[in-house]
Amino acid sequence: MEFSGSVEIAAARQRVWDFLADFDGLAACGPGVESIERLDDRRARVTARLGVGFITSRFVIDLEQGELEPPDRATLTGRGEAPGTQVEGRAEMRLSGPESGPTHLDWRAEVELFGSLAGIGARLIESTAGRLIDEAFDCVQARLADAPAT
Repeated sequence: MEFSGSVEIAAARQRVWDFLADFDGLAACGPGVESIERLDDRRARVTARLGVGFITSRFVIDLEQGELEPPDRATLTGRGEAPGTQVEGRAEMRLSGPESGPTHLDWRAEVELFGSLAGIGARLIESTAGRLIDEAFDCVQARLADAPAT
């Protein structure tokens, strides 16, 4: 499955970068995130409870930052599992706009599901993912709006 979109964030580009390039920032706005364990500067293990339709599962996902071009572009890969389901994904974000903001964020992600959740149906998974992505970006916008300027 492929997802992509754009969002305008009313904050300076460096503030948006600092928030999104930090695993704690991702965890703060990640849907269903219960915990995050930093493995090193570029890797973390995230535990999240996610529901699709009537099925709710606890995923353990290993994330790794890939290419980083501060404060303009970053990639992230993830691989994880829940009982009976495996997930693999890759995401990229590109930040643009005036350095002082607002910041324009273009993003895209590719996700593959294997196992029981994959059998639920692409439409249900895509609509659930779309709702969770919208919630995550609403959270990012709210957190950065409340954060003091640097």
